[in-house]
Amino acid sequence: MAYDFKPFDARIKEIEEHLGRELSGIRTGRATHAILDGVLVEVYGTRMPINQLASVNVEDSRTLRIAPWNTGDMKDIERALVSANLGLSVGSDEKGIRVFFPELTGERREMLIKLAGERLEESRKSLRGARDDVQSDIEKREKDKEYGEDDKFRFKDEMQKRVDMCNGRMDEHLAKKEKEIST
Repeated sequence: MAYDFKPFDARIKEIEEHLGRELSGIRTGRATHAILDGVLVEVYGTRMPINQLASVNVEDSRTLRIAPWNTGDMKDIERALVSANLGLSVGSDEKGIRVFFPELTGERREMLIKLAGERLEESRKSLRGARDDVQSDIEKREKDKEYGEDDKFRFKDEMQKRVDMCNGRMDEHLAKKEKEIST
């Protein structure tokens, strides 16, 4: 009988996607619409993400253009951007809102790289927790005589291969983000 790693694989995928979202939210000095994903605008009696109220386009390497579908929402979007405290400059004109990304200083770059490393470590903690859950389940099933001792070691080896592969992919995400921040 083989161990079912499908829930563990799903958890690994979830952890990797979470890390990707966390790293995409770290501002690198380049204009990217991903930084606005966490900004919610108070409009129509509810809080909505900007991408549900406007189109967001990269105008140049340091500027985003937000074009609200309803011009009456422009002030609400601008207010939400300012209150989100993302360290971005916001200005509006008749066509919409411009979001300006300031130049990163060396000190700020170091801080962002450290922050990216912290996000990676949080993801690794989640992965270790998921690994420990699977390990406990394998041990429990072996004690309940569902698996033999050889099976237990084989399943643990298979689980560790999955963990190592995930750690490698997460390291690649971090290296890519560090390169993005440094340039």
